[in-house]
Amino acid sequence: YAMLLSLIFLIVLVAAIMGFVFRHEIKTNFESNLNLALKDYNVTADQHSEALNTIQRTLHCCGVQNYSDWERTEYFSQRGIPRSCCKNQNDRSEEDL
Repeated sequence: YAMLLSLIFLIVLVAAIMGFVFRHEIKTNFESNLNLALKDYNVTADQHSEALNTIQRTLHCCGVQNYSDWERTEYFSQRGIPRSCCKNQNDRSEEDL
């Protein structure tokens, strides 16, 4: 039992060290993938769009850096900023967005 716990601790320790060492690469990868998700965002509830909505709702954020990231997307030119950017989901109309 102690060997198993030691192995699990060692794996977690190595993962933490790797995360620290490669933190800049992880951040860059995350930002580039989030930018791709913004560009491919659409109204149909596909997995990527729903994941982006969940991230924005959960983290109370909008876009990668801020809401102006949406201005470079096709979705923005057609429909504005998505509803998931709103802090309170119930008090916004489509015209406000």
